[in-house]
Amino acid sequence: MKKLFTAIIIASMLTITPCFSQGTNEGESKKKTLNMYTALDSEEAKYYLDAFEKETGIEVNEVRMSAGEVAARIEAERNNPGASIWFGGSNTDHISAASKGLLEPYKPNTSFELIDILHAPDYEWSGFYTGIIGFCTNTNYLKEHNLEAPTSWADLLKPEFEGEIEMAYPYTSGTAYTTFGTLIELYGLDGALDWWKKFDKNIHQYTKSGTACIARAGLGECAVGIGFSHDILTKGIQNGYPLVMTFPEEGSGYEVGGISLIKGGKETEEAKIFFDWVFTVEAQNLFVKYNRIPVNPDATVAEGAIKLTDINLVNYDAIALGEAKEANVKAWRDTIGK
Repeated sequence: MKKLFTAIIIASMLTITPCFSQGTNEGESKKKTLNMYTALDSEEAKYYLDAFEKETGIEVNEVRMSAGEVAARIEAERNNPGASIWFGGSNTDHISAASKGLLEPYKPNTSFELIDILHAPDYEWSGFYTGIIGFCTNTNYLKEHNLEAPTSWADLLKPEFEGEIEMAYPYTSGTAYTTFGTLIELYGLDGALDWWKKFDKNIHQYTKSGTACIARAGLGECAVGIGFSHDILTKGIQNGYPLVMTFPEEGSGYEVGGISLIKGGKETEEAKIFFDWVFTVEAQNLFVKYNRIPVNPDATVAEGAIKLTDINLVNYDAIALGEAKEANVKAWRDTIGK
């Protein structure tokens, strides 16, 4: 697995109506547009999309939702898609959508070879970055209660964190489902659910978005948040919040951030142009600002960003977890009652 990880470094919601604009005069009608669903936070997505529009002249109309929401929207719209491309979100969500026949295979035109872990066998999805699950803890809370930051999954069950932990629902957030998947890999589904029944007592609240808990931990609304390391760095520590980042010693899970074409999408040409652009050095270098680990071996990695080779990882089977997502989420909801 270590060689594989090194190669990676080198090498509800259904009621929301997308506000996609259409050209109204002759000049606007000729301008190329691309309708997109993105699971990246709005500010980050805009940073990338502005660069793409400047380079290509293609105007992108994006709607931001969590990964689970995107997947549900695409399934609801399978006979009349409202967008042509899905940008961002853990690959487990893309894998789940692919298993339902909702995605269109496309092998991106890249300057390097995507290793197996970075794409579906038939390229129904491809991976354009990686990220690792970590914990962020408010240092003021630790000092006030004379505690150490959690460094294991077992630590999260301690009574001193009762009502002090926040994370997203596993059915709305790719971040949270990756967390659940990590526990399944460690303990099996039944063991993960047993662990979660104890853990639920320490939850302050669940959120829809996987990144919301980071700022809330930083503001002292809760003591601990669970998220991806790149988000903890970008939205927490580098924003000046009093946070420390730690990782579970038993092993952490990771994501391959996915991009895929939506089956039946109308802007196929524009979608493929964007798809290819995402893997260019120019696009991947933009990830420095948000601490995501690029997959293009010629791209720059942000100083201090956490690479897969830096952390003890579980043997995370994204394919199996993606294909079983619906069943796993149902088991979680039936057990936890959320």
